Amino acid sequence: MPSAKPGIFRTTLTRLCISHDSAEKTLAPLEDESLPDDGARWSAKPDVIESEKDLVTKVIHADDDPLLNPWTFRMWFIGTGLDIFGAIMETIYFFRPVTLDVSNIFLALLSYIFGTFLEWALPKTCFVGRWFNPHPVNMKEHAAMVVIASSGAQTALAVEVIAVQRLFYDSAPNFLVSILVVVSSQCVGYGFAGLLRRVLLYPTKMVWPSLLPMNTLLETLHRDRRETRHRLRFFLWILIAAFFWEVLPECVMPILTSVSVFCLAKQDSLIFTNIFGGFNGNEGLGVLSLGLDWQSISSKPWWTPLATLTNSLVGYIICIFLFLGVYYGNVWRAQDFPFLSQLLFSQDSTSSNYVLYNQTEILNDENVLLPSALETEGLPFFAGTYAMFLFTTNLAVTATISHLLLWNWDDLKTGYSFLSPSSVRSRDIDGEKDPHYQLMLRYPECPSWWYTCILILSVIMGLIAVYTAKSTLPWYGFFASLAVAGTFILFFGAQIVQMIGGYLHPGQPLANMHFTLFGYNSVIHGISMVQDLKFGQYAKLPPKATFCAQVVGTLVGAVVNYIMMVEITTNQRDILLSIQGTNIWSGQNIQQFNSQAIAWGALAKEMFSPGSRYGLVPIGLLLGFFPSLIFHTLHRAYPIIGFSKINTPIILAYAGILSVGISSSMISYFAIGLASQFWLRRWKPDWFVKYNYVLAAALDGGTQILVFLFTVSESPTKERDTVADPPNPFIRRIPTRLDQRHLDHDASHAVRNEQHRPLLILLSSQCVEVFQECIGQLAKSRPFDHVGVTICSIGLPPDALPHQG
Repeated sequence: MPSAKPGIFRTTLTRLCISHDSAEKTLAPLEDESLPDDGARWSAKPDVIESEKDLVTKVIHADDDPLLNPWTFRMWFIGTGLDIFGAIMETIYFFRPVTLDVSNIFLALLSYIFGTFLEWALPKTCFVGRWFNPHPVNMKEHAAMVVIASSGAQTALAVEVIAVQRLFYDSAPNFLVSILVVVSSQCVGYGFAGLLRRVLLYPTKMVWPSLLPMNTLLETLHRDRRETRHRLRFFLWILIAAFFWEVLPECVMPILTSVSVFCLAKQDSLIFTNIFGGFNGNEGLGVLSLGLDWQSISSKPWWTPLATLTNSLVGYIICIFLFLGVYYGNVWRAQDFPFLSQLLFSQDSTSSNYVLYNQTEILNDENVLLPSALETEGLPFFAGTYAMFLFTTNLAVTATISHLLLWNWDDLKTGYSFLSPSSVRSRDIDGEKDPHYQLMLRYPECPSWWYTCILILSVIMGLIAVYTAKSTLPWYGFFASLAVAGTFILFFGAQIVQMIGGYLHPGQPLANMHFTLFGYNSVIHGISMVQDLKFGQYAKLPPKATFCAQVVGTLVGAVVNYIMMVEITTNQRDILLSIQGTNIWSGQNIQQFNSQAIAWGALAKEMFSPGSRYGLVPIGLLLGFFPSLIFHTLHRAYPIIGFSKINTPIILAYAGILSVGISSSMISYFAIGLASQFWLRRWKPDWFVKYNYVLAAALDGGTQILVFLFTVSESPTKERDTVADPPNPFIRRIPTRLDQRHLDHDASHAVRNEQHRPLLILLSSQCVEVFQECIGQLAKSRPFDHVGVTICSIGLPPDALPHQG
């Protein structure tokens, strides 16, 4: 590191959130005892955190300095740069077997590093200093950078729609039309969300626990060092530890992603693989497998409320029994198809030969269903577990509606109060309002007409887009999708949107995808906007600054999302269309969306009508109303038993959670969540308040830094060396996860690139070779008939697995 300006590190330790020229505002020296340190702050043990207000006031400070200015050159420059970076990484992660997100913690750390560097490097005086470096990086400026970056660091459903057209229909709109589709579908949701701030943003009970690690990190970095030095030291140590730990599952010992004693004990059993396997995508349910890879676990269990965790655990257990019952009961011919898959299969499939459904044969040149061709080709099949996932999802959708109507009727009325003309300018306060929101009243709010204008402009752009993109969605279908979005933004639910679109536009899968795009994607991005507004509220960022940051971040991210998607779908086409993909690339999300578009868009009547093959799936919408009603009635009759804690939408949503991806981290997820939200929160509330969310932020930050470095450390080359199989015919070479970046999914041998490997990877490969020798010796005494089990097969190509046919 150059030492020409050693003060760069010192400025990060004594941070001022005011102008460089305000000498009278300087901090007292660290040895000054007039200001309490964080040890004094936490010396009195807090009571057990019971209410939402306890959580948001004890974990996050309810105070504000209105003099802090977020509007700087650094905010736009760093925020936009990280917006581009986040959009690139998010699109890459979307096409991985475990769909990861670019953590806002990671973006916050990068923005803090770059912001501190620019503060040190840019002049602080004269014209340059006044405009480009007016004061040290403060918390509000930092928060605005994060909002810009996070607004683009997501994969829009519109990009998914266009990817499906490229992969499965061999057609897609041009660049300008594609950008119009992406931007309009996202901004429609922003318009809706802005009008629903009363219920989704202002009340205290709208906690948004996922934001607590992020806001805690900002306070740790920017509040007085004498107050936060212990938490900052703790954060740095955990960040470093997480960074080095991730080297093990990512490179040295990828087996740590899924440790299954049962698979090791019974390596030749397909049943054991289906139940206990979970290393590869769509391999098995991962029952009792121990996942030690933090990027699969994530920080979510550290902040998910206990009630949500316990209901999720119930749903997870139900999912295991449902999936095993469907498959081994051979419901819907389940054993003629893969145990887990999101693809459509032909009726000619057998347990030893899976035949994909040829959807292009049943559609004409305009992608509309041909009844005569359907008679010849026959109806497609889902994997049995995926059909059950559709059923439980439908149950969860209507269970959510009934749950909110029964338990949150007053909130729903408040949510749609914007329809009343008298409430347009109202900004009333009552006892339910968040204490952080009350501090925000000093800043001018974004007027409702801003959001109304965004909504109107987005509708116009969207209407143009659906016609120029040849989506086959008529104008009345477009407006129907917007009506659905406006209704369900408080309820969520993608599948019901697809179902409505399927019955409104039968035989038109592209119309169904675009109906879902505007009917559901708008909901998702609307909720994302409210989350950013809540983040800004916790950070005391003025609402207009949050609004501008979101709009800029969304527009830039949309363009980058599209460009990256085109690049990936062009270069990885074959892998994205395969059943299992590799440990690095997977088309599971695209396949799932296309399968539902064909099923609901082209074949809804034939596949889901009463008495048809999957007639049970839509019946789930009717049945889903009853569980919430039953438990609400029981609560009214026996209020002291605790029926109010049973959340049927969460249980039913998790009853299909294992239908896709790598499932080996579930046990670790629930164990960490229960330890944090039950034991620490109840029995160690002082430690919980002080360190729990800092720990979550540090684990996410360290892991994402390491994963990012490994992602960019290797550059693919045209020349690839083939690694020969060892002499033992029952066992294949075990490659590391980084080797998998160059595996060809349909090759019979593993291939890898030896060029551009960092020294760390070369050294760790020797450790892997030693482990392979041990496995090879074990294989001599007991041949491995099924090498694809969790603990013994690390990323073999699909044709190495016996159950792949």
